[in-house]
Amino acid sequence: MNDGVNGVALGVFIFFFLAVTVMGFLASRWRKAENENSLDEWGLGGRSFGTWVTWFLLGGDLYTAYTFVAVPAAIYAAGAAGFFAVPYTILVYPLIFTFLPRLWSVSHKHGYVTTSDFVRGRFGSKGLSLAVAVTGLLATMPYIALQLVGIQAVLDVMGVGGGENTNWFIKDLPLLIAFGVLAAYTYSSGLRAPALIAFVKDTLIYVVIAVAIIYIPIKLGGFDEIFGAASEKYTAAKAGGLVPAEAGQWTYATLALGSALALFMYPHSITATLSSRSREVIRRNTTILPLYSLMLGLLALLGFMAIAAGVKATNPQLAIPQLFEDMFPSWFAGVAFAAIGIGALVPAAIMSIAAANLFTRNIYKDFIKPDATPAQETKVSKLVSLLVKVGALVFVLTMDKTVAINFQLLGGIWILQTFPALVGGLFTRWFHRWALLAGWAVGMVYGTVAAYGVASPTQKHFGGSSKEIPGIGEIGYIGLTAFVLNVVVTVVLTFVLKAAKAPEGIDETKPEDYTADAGDPGVETELPKVGAGH
Repeated sequence: MNDGVNGVALGVFIFFFLAVTVMGFLASRWRKAENENSLDEWGLGGRSFGTWVTWFLLGGDLYTAYTFVAVPAAIYAAGAAGFFAVPYTILVYPLIFTFLPRLWSVSHKHGYVTTSDFVRGRFGSKGLSLAVAVTGLLATMPYIALQLVGIQAVLDVMGVGGGENTNWFIKDLPLLIAFGVLAAYTYSSGLRAPALIAFVKDTLIYVVIAVAIIYIPIKLGGFDEIFGAASEKYTAAKAGGLVPAEAGQWTYATLALGSALALFMYPHSITATLSSRSREVIRRNTTILPLYSLMLGLLALLGFMAIAAGVKATNPQLAIPQLFEDMFPSWFAGVAFAAIGIGALVPAAIMSIAAANLFTRNIYKDFIKPDATPAQETKVSKLVSLLVKVGALVFVLTMDKTVAINFQLLGGIWILQTFPALVGGLFTRWFHRWALLAGWAVGMVYGTVAAYGVASPTQKHFGGSSKEIPGIGEIGYIGLTAFVLNVVVTVVLTFVLKAAKAPEGIDETKPEDYTADAGDPGVETELPKVGAGH
């Protein structure tokens, strides 16, 4: 690993960073609405994005810097088990095709900004809505922190910030600057900033992967050499392999399925979805988003290439940035680092906006200031988006990175417990609101306690996301086990509460709301733009 600063790579990185910063501030003028003081406008981009903007926004949102660093890093360290991310992103699209258009329709009809808004309206329960909101906030914070881990990995490899003995402020100054800029343009431009920057981010990522998948194998003697070197390493280390070991197949399958179920429960996924202008945009996106899965599969192969290239990284998260540094000319390494860095800024911005919307709508307005005006809501959301980023920054600067990574796994376990209320509620009102709340609580408690009990070589608690499945004896993803318990408790208690004639709450939605489209009565296509007249 280079001790000095890679000046050329750093120069290219700074150029792209400055370019997207300018774009971030200019985004506030892009498709500007007459009334900027509303969450629809600041937090959902005026609900006006078409197919391609939504595609780039969702891609920029779901395929984060951490994905680009961590998936190949997992393969570099543990073999084919790291490929679970590829089947799970394939599984997720048929799943969301069934429910996202329904969520879009009912949300546009009733002006819902968050999943908690929908849950409150569907089940008439502020308590259940609060549970979903708190879970979303809990799961999002470490996810934002991990975008910073991605930026930090790139800065470390470029030699920026000095060594371990450097004063902490100087060491972390580049990261503080990057996040200060991100906070400023998110505050001023809202969701429009990451929507515009996502074009640059995705173009850079596609260029880097296209070049890497052709150029690096040529330099290393072809894929035969790459797979041979990887196989030798795994055999010698007894760590995974080119095919998951039989003992790990339950883990692989449950992690892929559980992750697929959880992905679109995250607040940032829903924020990007609700910003689109029509139900048809969502349906089209579920058919073209799998192109990112193809990219992810190619990206995962970089883990094998890092082994064949002889990359030595004590922290696997640095393996891929180091591979780029070693294999590419300095100027193109700078382009690759910029792709990862900008790949962190886009999702971090969307996540902070989504978390802020949750707090404002489902905690501040529901419990603190019920008569808040749209302008007050927007002001609170802007401030909370800053606080969320500061919290994530503190998380990264003060905690061991391995803890941060495992807390993100815990985020997946938590967010999956909102699935019965959200997806169940989109198709049926059979579940009782109190049963859903009890099921959520059981899933959250079991998932947290089970994860707390998992040790790893570096820590006693929260050392991973897999544990023995009760009654089966196989090792599986804790989140999926907790989800099954959640559903069982919800179903059983629903029968009991219905028999006891417990109050059901008021459903403010109608069956036709779930198929409403832009232009239907009560469903605005988008907010009026400046100069468009009243």
